[in-house]
Amino acid sequence: KMNSTMSEEPDALSVVNQLRDLAADPLNRRAIVQDQGCLPGLILFLDHPNPPVVHSALLALRYLAECRANREKMKSELGMMLSLQNVIQKTTTPGETKLLASEVYDILQSSNMSDMDNVNEMNYRRRKAQFFLGSTNKRAKTVVLHIDGLDDSSRRNLCEEALLKIKGVISFTFQMAVQRCVVRIRSDLKAEALATAIASTKVMKAQQVVKSESGEEMLVPFQDTPVEVEQNTDLPEYLPEDESPTKEQDKAVSRVGSHPEGAASWLSTAANFLSRSFYW
Repeated sequence: KMNSTMSEEPDALSVVNQLRDLAADPLNRRAIVQDQGCLPGLILFLDHPNPPVVHSALLALRYLAECRANREKMKSELGMMLSLQNVIQKTTTPGETKLLASEVYDILQSSNMSDMDNVNEMNYRRRKAQFFLGSTNKRAKTVVLHIDGLDDSSRRNLCEEALLKIKGVISFTFQMAVQRCVVRIRSDLKAEALATAIASTKVMKAQQVVKSESGEEMLVPFQDTPVEVEQNTDLPEYLPEDESPTKEQDKAVSRVGSHPEGAASWLSTAANFLSRSFYW
């Protein structure tokens, strides 16, 4: 634990959230894994007593594992696979967090398997992970939003905070270049709830992107009447996805205003914090 003289330092949750945000940008993923302090730090965060810290560290690792070139190094990093197993097996771990840890474990474990073994192993582990979710594991659906005003990283953070508060939101991917957000939600959550949450930021407004019969994309405005949104009192829910709903395109997904040199300086700050927190 940090003493009072370090109170001006960022706390564990803000550090891991910054790493998660950096990892969300495909352009940063190689650098984070190659940095000497960040991967060991994220592994140590998996054993943190605060559940949101563990969940956020897992989301960061999930992003990093999307980059195929990172997987072998991540898998062989000291403590990685063992820590993921501990999260999955701990009785106190929330179901959504177990499922997310299983997904990261699957991706890394199958990094050197043949495609067929890969599919069989992931299906087996996914069924095992679903056991933890019980009745909350309803089918998920994907909603694509066009968000007016989503034009910099601070707006993206506002949008992320608003979405994380909604019970039933599973995961989301931002495409900053085209002001879009692809959201995975439980099938019993109305898409209007997303619009209400985004409107609550007072600086952004969402429309739904739908395809017409001819395959052309259209923007459909939501009703202006606010929908009652059930607040998420626990961690965000996370269900397995067979495929990310969007092809990863570095340019489309990268955040406006995120520069590699900015990320690098933040990485050194984070690594510095991690080494002081865990190793002194």
